[in-house]
Amino acid sequence: MAELDDAIDKISQSIATTGALTCEASRRYDEMFQTFRRELEHALDAQPTMADAARLAMSMVDTASKAIASSFPNPQHHDCCDQCSACCNLFVSVPPGVTSLIADHIRKTFDHREQTDLLARLKNAAAIIEQSKTTAEVRVRCPLLGEDNRCSIYDVRPLSCRAFTSSDAGRCHRMVFGDDSERATTIDQDPGHYRLHIEATDALQQTASRRNLNPRQKGFVHALLDQLDPAIKSPSV
Repeated sequence: MAELDDAIDKISQSIATTGALTCEASRRYDEMFQTFRRELEHALDAQPTMADAARLAMSMVDTASKAIASSFPNPQHHDCCDQCSACCNLFVSVPPGVTSLIADHIRKTFDHREQTDLLARLKNAAAIIEQSKTTAEVRVRCPLLGEDNRCSIYDVRPLSCRAFTSSDAGRCHRMVFGDDSERATTIDQDPGHYRLHIEATDALQQTASRRNLNPRQKGFVHALLDQLDPAIKSPSV
């Protein structure tokens, strides 16, 4: 009986110790994101424009996400790969600064014909989106997705696009292109990677609010259309 009691005591102590360590690890895990958010907001406030803030947020998120992937054991498998573009048919929202950054990039890197063609695709996509009852049911090819199924603005793509991860590309394809029952499928996101992007999105909104700017997120297609429509002019102008 004494041996049994001793075994139970050892097991209980092991469980208690492991539980305490787990609680501490959980606390530190949450603190890690709080530190990221605090440092990010401080850096964003130092940027001259919201476009600059958006660029910095993307850079800091990418760096932090890579650090998490390389520092934690048993990372979640990502089935995302080059030219896997099912998620590029979903509705995308963007926080302040992101659209300005992307519009500036397009003006600098797209020639006049490319900008004109993009404007037409944006208008077509906007018309399709406006016919949808909810953003969740939107299925429209991103106007910035090339014929090769590669993003034409990959380096400055929205935070929502960067946040999306999936362990099953086939499931994504069914969710986007399947029937009504399949479209209700949810895609599990890499929790650490996703949280960084949520924090960055909210940080940009709070940064805009502190500058007395509209902090609300906007639909990417319509927001980019608003920025580029008056900017696309004849080369002779």
